[in-house]
Amino acid sequence: MRDDDLAQVLERITVGAVGVTTRALAEATPGFEMTFPQWRALLILGAAQDGARVSEVAARVGVTLPATGRLLRRLERRGLLALETDPDDRRATRARLTEMGQATRDAILAYRRGMLIEIARAVTVPARGHLARGLVAIATELGRYA
Repeated sequence: MRDDDLAQVLERITVGAVGVTTRALAEATPGFEMTFPQWRALLILGAAQDGARVSEVAARVGVTLPATGRLLRRLERRGLLALETDPDDRRATRARLTEMGQATRDAILAYRRGMLIEIARAVTVPARGHLARGLVAIATELGRYA
């Protein structure tokens, strides 16, 4: 497969993955709207028990520090996270998920995982071995943007 053809397939996967995440955000927590940047922040903050500094979230989400501060304050007002002075650097602010934030994150991830399992079941058995090796390689490369 040529690079351009593979890039086109990756584009279709990316668009589909965004669609799966969009549905998970809407259906896992009905009536609880969340933007993609807010979702990314929940993912990042839930990856470590002690959360992350606002600057770390900004760098990983890919938005400015002031915009990230506003995003996190909105999530704090909704009860999803707590903002506090970083104990290691009093000049920095650290964000941590609350129980509600962790429960929301877990519900969305579980819903999305269920959708992905349905997709995986549709892949025929003979194709699974080669597909799995290729997907691991692709996931490794995409991990730079996670």
